[in-house]
Amino acid sequence: MLKSFILGIIVTLLVAAGVGYAALRTGAIPANADAQPGSLENVIAGMDLRAVLDKEAPKEPNPVPLTDANLIDGIHLYSTRCAICHGRADGNASSIAKGEYPKPPQLATDGVEDDPEGWTFWKIKHGVRWSGMPSWKDGLSDQQIWTLALFLKHMDSLPPAAEAAWRGGGSPVTSITPTPAPTPAPAAAPTPAPAPAPAEH
Repeated sequence: MLKSFILGIIVTLLVAAGVGYAALRTGAIPANADAQPGSLENVIAGMDLRAVLDKEAPKEPNPVPLTDANLIDGIHLYSTRCAICHGRADGNASSIAKGEYPKPPQLATDGVEDDPEGWTFWKIKHGVRWSGMPSWKDGLSDQQIWTLALFLKHMDSLPPAAEAAWRGGGSPVTSITPTPAPTPAPAAAPTPAPAPAPAEH
C-alpha cells in the first residue's frame, strides 16, 4: 500500500515536470511583455514577495525625519528616478509604463501609503523579480532611499509646500533656496604715482 502511494507521487511529479517542460519547449508560456499575467503567476509572485518582505525588510523606523524639506527632496528624487514608470501627480501612465510587464502601479492612484516604510525601502534598494522594478542599491544611497520611502508613505497627506512641489511636477529641490552670488564691487581706480620732485641745481 505504502509503495503504491509513493509510486503514485513519483509518477505525478514526473508527469507534472513533463508537462511543464513541454509547455516551455512549445512556447505555450507567453514571453511577450504585452501579455496579461496569469492568475497563477500573480499568486506565486505575490506570495513570494510578501514572505521575503516579512523576512528581510528593515523593521526599524525611517531614520529620515518627517519635514517639508525632506519630503520635497523625496519628491525630486521620485521625479528623476521613478516617475517614468510610476507616474506623476496626474496619475497618467507614460508610454514606457504602458509597455512594461507587468504594468507598474501608478503611485498617485495606487500608492503604497499603507505599506511599512521598511517594505518600500527594501523594494527600492533590491528591486523585484518578475517585474520591471530595478535594484537601486548602486544608484542611490540608503539615505536617499529612505527619503523616497518617506515621501511615498505620506504621498496622500502632504503638507502645503510639499503638495505644491508634487503638483508642480517635482521640480528640483526647493527646500533650500540658493543664496545669490554677491555682485563684485567695481575695482578701485589705481592711485596715480606722485610726480617726481624737481631736480635741484
